[in-house]
Amino acid sequence: MDCLTTHDTLDSSYSSGQDVQKEREPHVYLSKEEVKEKIQSYNSSVTDKLKMTLNANGIYTGFIKVQMELCRPITVQSSQSQGRYTPSNRETAFYLPDGCVNTLHISSTNTVREVIEALLKKFFVADNPAKFALYKRCHKEDQVYTCKLSDREHPLYLRLVAGPKTEMLSFVLREHETGEAMWEAFSIPELQNFLRILDKEENDQLQILKNRYAAYRGKLEEALRGVLKPG
Repeated sequence: MDCLTTHDTLDSSYSSGQDVQKEREPHVYLSKEEVKEKIQSYNSSVTDKLKMTLNANGIYTGFIKVQMELCRPITVQSSQSQGRYTPSNRETAFYLPDGCVNTLHISSTNTVREVIEALLKKFFVADNPAKFALYKRCHKEDQVYTCKLSDREHPLYLRLVAGPKTEMLSFVLREHETGEAMWEAFSIPELQNFLRILDKEENDQLQILKNRYAAYRGKLEEALRGVLKPG
């Protein structure tokens, strides 16, 4: 589990914070009675009506909220498009607004990988799920720890143990921090959109430089006219 710590919320560049040597928290297996007691305690503290339900088979269901902290644009396909994670003429790439939070109804058996896939499917995101990772953010000793969860962990269990307060535990979806972009994981529309964004940024920067040098040239010409002006 990769962990970062910071006194403030990490920004979208992920550059703030320091690496923390922190052991993986052990998964404590709860008996059916312990789960029942924790769910009762959890539900008594819920303020947004997003309660958990214990089924007769011991599996429980509930809600988690996931904050989307994505640096790169996502590719969204129309609901009529066929196939998953494949290029389509009905795909659109755009940046997700900062602070976007999504709520999912899941069960205690759902893994992190399944939660990521469900998030993408819910909003018709065509991107490959392998490009994303789910993180947990928790407060301990006046610090905020952001830890990458393994694909096999169960988010609803973590939510139950931590309680309903998001100040104690929250979930964040981000791109994998691989150092370099996994270009082979992107679809053709995404790559084409990246090129359009780069072209626009390049043209904007060129225009800024042209305007700057045009202003300098104007000032120099004005100064020359003042010097060469007949006395």
